[in-house]
Parts: sequence; structure tokens; C-alpha cells
Amino acid sequence: MFRSLKIKQFPLMKLFRKWKSLPYSILIIAALVSACRGPEVKESDKDMPATLVSLRHAADEKYVLDTKESVVTWKGSMHFVPQNAHVGYAYLSNGELMIEKDQLVGGTVEVDMNTLADKEHGSDNDLIYHLKSPDFFDVKKFPTSTFTITKVESANDGNIKVTGDLVIKRITHAVTFPAKTEVNAGVFSANGKMTIDRTKWDIRYGSGKFFDNLKDETISDDIELDLKVVARKNK
Repeated sequence: MFRSLKIKQFPLMKLFRKWKSLPYSILIIAALVSACRGPEVKESDKDMPATLVSLRHAADEKYVLDTKESVVTWKGSMHFVPQNAHVGYAYLSNGELMIEKDQLVGGTVEVDMNTLADKEHGSDNDLIYHLKSPDFFDVKKFPTSTFTITKVESANDGNIKVTGDLVIKRITHAVTFPAKTEVNAGVFSANGKMTIDRTKWDIRYGSGKFFDNLKDETISDDIELDLKVVARKNK
């Protein structure tokens, strides 16, 4: 990303006693009405989106993130010289996925922004120091980013289309991207790729949308993200 370094989430028994003197027919009707209400929604679920509540109760298999194998690779470049790009990575530090019949149905993963690094030069260099600064990701103030799945759909090529909420710097936007998944011997793996407009998450440094006369110092607003997720079945 960035030659621009130069710029700057009533008890049952009590109820029975109360109504025991009434005709049995009323009790039968009450039982039928109760049965037709459907599953009870817990108090903690009331404020959750319906999709998430549905997903959480639908899945009976939880897979825990393998933090040693899960990583997001990023690529950023200059706007007018796209070949002048930087490629780096950051590790996923926490997460849980919900799997039903070997299919991904929900979950959340967390990225440790302190692990930001450049593929060629590691983390101890001016580029990474700048990316961690308030000019970009302000890692000291926002040490984690998260992605929470809200919908999973089948795609024509046999893969899936994942939609979810991407949170960076406590700003949330929905994103959708294709992914390839596999479940084998209790291990779930997924690979997905997306391109985001960084300015939606208030990362404006070097953006031609907000600064004039940057010329060849303009940084592309697009960041390419490759997500590799490995999770193991929770025993």
C-alpha cells in the first residue's frame, strides 16, 4: 500500500393448581395452543437479528478456529501505478464456525490487527508502523477486526456465497464474497477472496476521494483480501 508513506460487535405446578378446577377441555385447548407457538426464544435472543437466531439454533456442530492455520492476506497498491503494490498478512486470533451436515451456516472470526506484517519485510518496518498508526488502522485503539456471517448461499460453480458484517475500526459494513469450503475428518477449511473500499471504514489516508493534488502519491481505495480459515470440530 504504499509509497505514500511520504504523505501522511409462572412455574408449571402453580399454573396447574390455578386451573385444575376448570373443565378438562380448557386444559386440552391450552396445551394445543402452547404446542402451536413454536420454539421459545430466549431473552438473550430477542435483540439478535432473526437470521442469527435461526442459524445459531439450526447448527448442532461447532468448529473452533485453528489460529495457527488461519490467516488473511492483504494487497494494497498505488492508484496510478497498480503494479507498485504491497502484499502482507494478519492472523486470525479467535473464532467459532457453525456447521450443519458438513455445510457452513454461520459463525464469527476475529483478526488480530497487531499481527499485521509485510510479506517481504515482516512487521518491523516503516510501512507496518504506518499501517498501524491512526492514518490507517489505528491498531492501538482498534486491536481487532471481526467478520460475522449472516447468510450462506449456494453458488452456481458448486462453491458458496458468504454474506456477513465486516467490522474494522468499530465500523460495520456488509460484504459478500465467494468461497470454497471442505470438511474432512472433523476439519473445516475455507478459502475466500474479496475486495473492499477502505474508505467505507474511515481509512482515508492518501485517498483521491478526500485529498486533492496527490497525483502519483494517490493510494488505491481498494484493498484485496484473501481469507484462509481452518477450524476443528469442537469435541
